[in-house]
Amino acid sequence: GNVFNAKTAELLSHHQVEINQSFPKEGWVEEDPKEIMQSVYECMERTCEKLSQLNIDISNIKAVGVANQRETTLVWDKETGEPLYNAIVWLDLRTQSTVERLITKTPGQNKNHLKTGLPISTYFSAVKLRWLLDNVDEVRQAVLSERAMFGTVDSWIIWCLTGGRNGGIHCTDVSNASRTMLFNIHTMDWDPELCRYFDVPMEILPKVRSSSEIYGWMVSSKSGSLAGVPISGCLGDQSAALVGQMCFTEGQAKNTYGTGCFLLRHTGTKPVMSDHGLLTTVAYKMGKDEPTCYALEGSVAIAGAVVRWLKDNMGIVQSSSEIETLAAAAGSSYGCYFVPAFSGLYAPYWEPSARGIICGLTQFTNRNHLAFAALEAVCFQTREILDAMNQDSGVHLTQLQVDGGMTSNRLLMQLQADILCMSVVRPTMSETTALGAAMAAGAAEGVKVWNLSPGHLPHITSEKYEPQINSDESEFRFARWKKAVQRAMNWETTERTATPGGSLPLLPPPEPTPKVRLPLLHAMCDSVKLQH
Repeated sequence: GNVFNAKTAELLSHHQVEINQSFPKEGWVEEDPKEIMQSVYECMERTCEKLSQLNIDISNIKAVGVANQRETTLVWDKETGEPLYNAIVWLDLRTQSTVERLITKTPGQNKNHLKTGLPISTYFSAVKLRWLLDNVDEVRQAVLSERAMFGTVDSWIIWCLTGGRNGGIHCTDVSNASRTMLFNIHTMDWDPELCRYFDVPMEILPKVRSSSEIYGWMVSSKSGSLAGVPISGCLGDQSAALVGQMCFTEGQAKNTYGTGCFLLRHTGTKPVMSDHGLLTTVAYKMGKDEPTCYALEGSVAIAGAVVRWLKDNMGIVQSSSEIETLAAAAGSSYGCYFVPAFSGLYAPYWEPSARGIICGLTQFTNRNHLAFAALEAVCFQTREILDAMNQDSGVHLTQLQVDGGMTSNRLLMQLQADILCMSVVRPTMSETTALGAAMAAGAAEGVKVWNLSPGHLPHITSEKYEPQINSDESEFRFARWKKAVQRAMNWETTERTATPGGSLPLLPPPEPTPKVRLPLLHAMCDSVKLQH
């Protein structure tokens, strides 16, 4: 939970709760929907307590916005309010066999790409929902008896906060809907043909709304002092970061470094289709009557997750922050390249059969070099996506705006500037995803405490990293990286190992269960005085 001042974009109060992920089988990643809501209620409560300690009146909170992990899929019973299965997380690979079956029955492999802007992949919600309908009796029964509701995490949170089974609002916003593979990004609505293709009943889908309007009011018994406050902003986390970075004009781009890496480039009010393996996605629509803005997106499955793997699976680092110390001690990877294709490769390859590989090892290689190679891998993957974006748009970026948890790693930021041969700009206030959700909430009709027109956007302080190596050195390292990627390709096939759930061999579940930070709920004040 984060609270912002709508006049200055200053972060006033902040609380976060980590959410456990479970790994019931290899390649499966789940979260408990009830734990997600518990974390939301706890964040709200603690954030309000912190505001009181600052002598800020809670009644100054004018609106609430939600930003969420996209694609993560839930189905619940609207009569009991109970989830019918755990949330299946975006990274989950159990749908690999479903994806292969769909691709086989689709001449040209992807006839719906132009409608959705997305390739058929385990990443998106439709195949996860298909798996639930095929494999979970409770879900099937609830659909037959017209009790089932489908949603991404935003829908579940908004439904619970606006009353749940007692009149909760079942909706989603355009940015989240555009990640399901059931949404037509041209008509801006659920697509009957796509729903038939995935055999998904349309009546279980949430109503699609803009990213900035009043969806409902907080009425949950657990919303405490926020009861009656409108929920008026909703954005998928990557769209929220784009807004929070003030990327409102065509051509601006941001890269978020979290569990994965997500580079979005604003392409204006017309969808631009990629010839280079990027996704076309809805960036936002700031009000019912406002135009839809689109983005090209490059998604990297494993970024921060590689650090977690080095910590939890390999024991190479004791804490995530230690990787910077080790990598700095190495100073270079000394020819060691690490392709962390744990969940296959996302953009620009979309190669689900790739698997992780570490190559260029010698007797000289030690854990410091591995730490350095892991950070470099994040930067190389970003470079691949940026190159694809430049080719698709024909306009080269001159600097990259960055955010997300990993950007506090200064070595990573310097490496990124070196490998891209361009400036990397990081805002000093790292909660840009939360800020974006707050801005959408504050700008909504009926709230109007935040003005998003260019002249009224707050100034955000930032720090800049400039390249410190020559471009020849950068190109040499990048060429070696691409060679390593080719070696990681075509490793896994499902024929030999397919199980009834279609799971793939992947990492064994790490011990202890890692936690992910899920920024979920952001509230915002319009006029407050801080007591010093």
